[in-house]
Amino acid sequence: MFDGYDSCSEDTSSSSSSDESEEEVAPLPSSLPIIKNNGQVYTYPDGKSGMATCEMCGMVGVRDAFYSKTKRFCSVSCSRSYSSNSKKASILARLQGKPPTKKAKVLQKQPLVAKLAAYAQYQATLQNQVKTKTAVPVEGFSWGNYITSNNLTAAPVTCFKHAPMGTCWGDISEGVRVEVPNTDCSLPTKVFWIAGIVKLAGYNALLRYEGFENDSSIDFWCNVCGSDIHPVGWCATSGKPLVPPRTIQHKYTNWKAFLVKRLTGAKTLPPDFSQKVSESMQYPFKPSMRVEVVDKTHLCRTRVAVVDSVIGGRLRLVYEESEDKNDDFWCHMYSPLIHHIGWSRSIGHRFKRSDITKKQDGHYDAPPHLFARVKEVDPSGEWFKEGMKLEAIDPLNLSAICVATIRKVLADGYLMIGIDGSEAADGSDWFCYHATSPSIFPVGFCEINAIELTPPRGYAKLPFKWFDYLRETDSIAAPVKLFNKEVPNHGFHIRMKLEAVDLMEPRLVCVATVTRIIHRLLRIHFDGWEEEYDQWVDCESPDLYPVGWCQLTGYQLQPPAPQTARDSQSSSSKQKKKAKSQQYKGHKKMTSLQLKEELLDGEEYNFLQGASDQESNGSASYYIKQEP
Repeated sequence: MFDGYDSCSEDTSSSSSSDESEEEVAPLPSSLPIIKNNGQVYTYPDGKSGMATCEMCGMVGVRDAFYSKTKRFCSVSCSRSYSSNSKKASILARLQGKPPTKKAKVLQKQPLVAKLAAYAQYQATLQNQVKTKTAVPVEGFSWGNYITSNNLTAAPVTCFKHAPMGTCWGDISEGVRVEVPNTDCSLPTKVFWIAGIVKLAGYNALLRYEGFENDSSIDFWCNVCGSDIHPVGWCATSGKPLVPPRTIQHKYTNWKAFLVKRLTGAKTLPPDFSQKVSESMQYPFKPSMRVEVVDKTHLCRTRVAVVDSVIGGRLRLVYEESEDKNDDFWCHMYSPLIHHIGWSRSIGHRFKRSDITKKQDGHYDAPPHLFARVKEVDPSGEWFKEGMKLEAIDPLNLSAICVATIRKVLADGYLMIGIDGSEAADGSDWFCYHATSPSIFPVGFCEINAIELTPPRGYAKLPFKWFDYLRETDSIAAPVKLFNKEVPNHGFHIRMKLEAVDLMEPRLVCVATVTRIIHRLLRIHFDGWEEEYDQWVDCESPDLYPVGWCQLTGYQLQPPAPQTARDSQSSSSKQKKKAKSQQYKGHKKMTSLQLKEELLDGEEYNFLQGASDQESNGSASYYIKQEP
C-alpha cells in the first residue's frame, strides 16, 4: 500500500504539468484503506527505481519511460545534448547569468534552485493577480474562515443521503491522510505533499502538511471531493513528485524514513474515491424533460414544466407556456413538488391544462421511475376524512405551523390541506401533502413540543385551545395513529452549520444553522437574518446540503446578510403591511411576519426553549393526548 511514497528533494525535482488519468480500481471498501509499509518504497528521483530526473532538462518522470540504459534522460534529444561535464557546467553558469568557466562545478545546485525560486515567485505573483480578478467571489465569503474564526461545527455529509457521496462517505474523518498540491514550494511546476485532515466541515477539510506537527501556521481548507485531493499513493502511480514544504524542508534529513514512520497504519481515501464522487454527481434528469410541478401562483393545482438546467440535482423548471423562459421554478429532483406526466389525473389532483396541444420539438416526458417514491398506505380501514383538523407547516409561511383542515381526500394517500382562517373562497391556496408527509402533525403536536402554534386568522379567543376550537367548529381531530411517527437517526445537532434552500425564494441556497430539533423536524435559521425568517424543514429534505455543496456543484452560495442589508430589509418590512402571497415563491424573506402582525395584536407567543428538543430519534412524547 506504501508503494511509491517518498519525498523528492526540492533542490533536484520538478514536475510535468500534464494531467494523467487514474487507473481502474475496485469498488469502494466499507472502511478506509490502511497504509502499509511493505518495503517496496520508491527511491529518490535519481535512484534506481520508481521515478527519475532528466540530467539534461530536469524533468521528473517514471523511470521506466526514460532513455538510455542508465535511465538518465527523458528523451533522445536530451541524451544527445548532454555531451560532457563542461556542457552541464555551462548550462548552470548561464542560468546564473555568468560566462562559463573551468571552476564551474557540475553539482553546484543552489544557484539553479535560486533561479527556479525567483521564477516561481514571479509565476505565483501572476497567478495571484489572476485570482484576484476572477476567482474571489464578490461577497468574499469563505466557509473555512467562517468556521475557524467562530469555532463552528458543520453537519456531516452522512446527514444528507440525497447529496453527492451522502451514502458512501465512509470513515472519512480527522487523521485521514491525503496527497495534495504543495503550495509552500518555490518550484515553478505543480508538486505534491502529504497532509492530514485536522477538522472536517461537510465536504471541506482543514488540512495540515506532514511534518508540521502542532504548527498550524499554514493550515488550509480544501474540498475533499475536489480534483486536487488524492489518496496516498496517487503520486507514485501517476508519476508526480512528492516535495516537502519549503518551511520545513531542512527539518529532516531522511524524508523517506519520516514518511514511512508517519504513514504506516494511517488511513487514506479509497483508491476509487474520485470515481465515486463523479458517479454520485451524475443526475438522471436532463434538459427538455417534461414534468408536472406545483403551480406557484395557485398551489391547489399542478402544471407542465420543462427541465431547463440541472445543477447538483437541483432543477430549473420553466413552465411550458412561458414564452420568454422567465416563468420558472427551482426544486430538487427528489422534491415532493414534482411528478411524472399524468400523476395529477391518476390521483384526482387539480391540473392546469396547457394551451400547447403538441409537444415542442425535443421535449419528452420524464420516465416515472426517476421521481421520489412515497410510502404506500392502506386507506381501506380508518382513514383521513374531509373536515378533520390537524396541524401543518404553512407552505406560504414556512416559519409557522398552523391550525389546518383536510379539504379533500385524493387517491394513493394524498390530501388537500387548507390553513384555517386564511383560505381563498375558491380553494386556490389549498396544498397537497401525502399522508406520510413529515410536514403534517396531529392535534396537540405543537403544545407538547413547545412550538408556537399559529391560530386561525381573526380567531379572538386567545390563547388558542384545541379542545375549545374543536367544540366551536363542531369538528374532530384526525386520529394520531394515521400520522407518520418514524424518526430516523439523522445525525443533526443544534448549532450545526449547513447550506439550505430558502424555500420562499427556492433558487437561493444560503448559509444556515440548525437551531431546534423536534424529533425529525429541524428549525433552519439563515445566518445574518432575523429569526422570523426561519423555516421548519424535515431532516431528510432534499433542500438541505452539506457545507461545501455549492462549491462542489458550482451553485451560487448566498453568504450571511451584512448588517446594512438586515437593517434595510427590517425597516422596509415594518413600513409595509404584508399579506399572504398566492405564490409559492415569494420575495426574499418577506413573507414570515404576516400572521404575527395581523393575529397577535400585542400578545406575545414565544417558543418555550429546551424541554422537548430532540437531537435524534428517541422515545420522548411525540403527541399530546386529546382532552375528552
